[in-house]
Amino acid sequence: MAEPYITDEQDYEAMQLLEIGLELSESEYSEEDEDFIPVVELDSSPRFLLNSDQATTTTAAAAAENLNFQEEEVDVEEERNKRRRVEKLGSGGDICYRNGGDDAGGESSQNSQWNRSEFDGLFCPICMEAWTNEGDHHICCLPCGHLFGLSCIEKWLRQRGRLAKCPQCNRKGTLRDIRKLFVPRIAVVDEESQKRIRFLEEKCASLVKKDVDLCKKESEWKRREAALQLEVQKCKERTIYLEHLLGDLQSRPSGVATAYRGSQGHEFGNSIYSDFNRQGSSSCFMLQRELRVDGARLFDVDASGKILLLVRRVPMMGGSHVLTKMSLIPPHESEDIFLPPATKIIKDLHISPTNGSLALFASLGKKLSVLSMESNNVILSYDLPAAAWSCSWDLNCSHYVYAGLQNGSLLVFDMRITGSPVESRLGHTTDPIHTVQSLQHISTLPSGVKTVVSASSVGMCQWNFGGEEERPFLIPETTNQGVCVSLAYCASSDDIVVSYRPRVEMSNEVVSQTLFKPSLATGQGVLGSHLHLKRAGSNYEKLGIACSTVSGIRLPKSSIIDRQNQKPLFATGDEVSCGLILQELPSFTATQRLKSHQHFIYDVKYTSTHSQGLLGCLSEDTVQLFSTKLS
Repeated sequence: MAEPYITDEQDYEAMQLLEIGLELSESEYSEEDEDFIPVVELDSSPRFLLNSDQATTTTAAAAAENLNFQEEEVDVEEERNKRRRVEKLGSGGDICYRNGGDDAGGESSQNSQWNRSEFDGLFCPICMEAWTNEGDHHICCLPCGHLFGLSCIEKWLRQRGRLAKCPQCNRKGTLRDIRKLFVPRIAVVDEESQKRIRFLEEKCASLVKKDVDLCKKESEWKRREAALQLEVQKCKERTIYLEHLLGDLQSRPSGVATAYRGSQGHEFGNSIYSDFNRQGSSSCFMLQRELRVDGARLFDVDASGKILLLVRRVPMMGGSHVLTKMSLIPPHESEDIFLPPATKIIKDLHISPTNGSLALFASLGKKLSVLSMESNNVILSYDLPAAAWSCSWDLNCSHYVYAGLQNGSLLVFDMRITGSPVESRLGHTTDPIHTVQSLQHISTLPSGVKTVVSASSVGMCQWNFGGEEERPFLIPETTNQGVCVSLAYCASSDDIVVSYRPRVEMSNEVVSQTLFKPSLATGQGVLGSHLHLKRAGSNYEKLGIACSTVSGIRLPKSSIIDRQNQKPLFATGDEVSCGLILQELPSFTATQRLKSHQHFIYDVKYTSTHSQGLLGCLSEDTVQLFSTKLS
């Protein structure tokens, strides 16, 4: 039997039909797809030789079937080309999606820019539309794990029949391999991005910490700069003050700086430019301890009991005052004693010289109170007709106490009578009594007479209780010196030092009557004076006077140190150096300058035991205790 065959003419016609079909399919591609080369998969089944009729019929049928196949291939390739174009644009640049798909007119309301790494996993890779969690475009996957929209992958696999493969990895797949995924949302975590985020977060935290540290350093630098500027300003003011003081001294007559002891004619030098290390001074005070306190205003020392009692101002309590009892024995334990709110500000404080377990204090709350140092409780409190500015224990009888009032009155109390004062006297003026001191009884006075000296702005007054005199009298030597701001008394030697500052309103006639002309300075203090008196029976002898720097606002405190066989010392604070100066009486010659404070001195107290003298100096934040051996 002869084999069927195909003639050359029939072969030529079949080749023309195939070329027509290929041209039709290529005509559907745009100019953008020039790089795309269609792949034609040839059937590898055995070929058969046919006769001419059969060959012609078979060739025609094959051509028609080939045309149908090419049409289906064109549809698939269009989808593939669409995906490749999107991938090409996504890898090479930005993709812009416009609302409504209109490219011709108007501007889009908002453009969203994506790169391929941002929309991978969010859209179907076949149609580039977002998949859904229900409906025709339900999210699904093939066994290889790649995700597609349900309608897209079904159409893809149907069109390829037995040759169906995954569009992503070309792994074989069928319709039965499709698995729906039921998830509300798919988010893929990029580990590199997470590492980058963690790195940036750590870097941000580090920068924030550095910023905080720099802010702290900046605030500290500003604080230091402000402190240095304050110190510079203080130095400038002190320089101006000293220049003013020097000019004032140089402009005075030569006899102005000299004082006379009564009619004896002994000279006493001025203390401002004296030698601080004067020869012949056998006793010297050494710093024994320095304790830190906050808001301190007043204090007193019980040398025998080794106790320090302080008055402190507490800002957190509305500025009210509290008493603080502190041990002088290391580790210096302290205890606060809170007072009733009606007590208000404490103006004066004294520990009993005969009974160290009791303390007396006067306050602006119109109270004179006695505190038990053992129980830390107020055991006695007197109501006063006016605010109290000063108080004192009686040196001759421990039952009596005194209170100087704001209206210039002086009251005497017997602690055995708790109701009212035993005596009340009106003052020489209505000026507040800022200092009260009980004097030692002298034989020239009748028995039972109690003598008290007080100080107000007009000068020093003497009061005699229990005698015939009803009103106080001014000590003549203390008048016309200016405004009296301080009084110090030494009971063992009967020495008195009264301090003054200039009276601003004094006239020229009054100024000419004083020994020298005090003048205001521009520094922390003003040029004032100290007057030394000594009690001689019922009279007072003026021993010396010297100019000095005193506070222009506050009422300074001072003390007299009895050195037994040596000349007494006068301890007072210097407004320029904020330190304590010791001056020998009656010449007011400076013998020692003690360690300076950072703030002005508020209080000075001296007490002694059998062999040791203890000098205390208080500023706002520090209390210094100096000691010396007594000969």
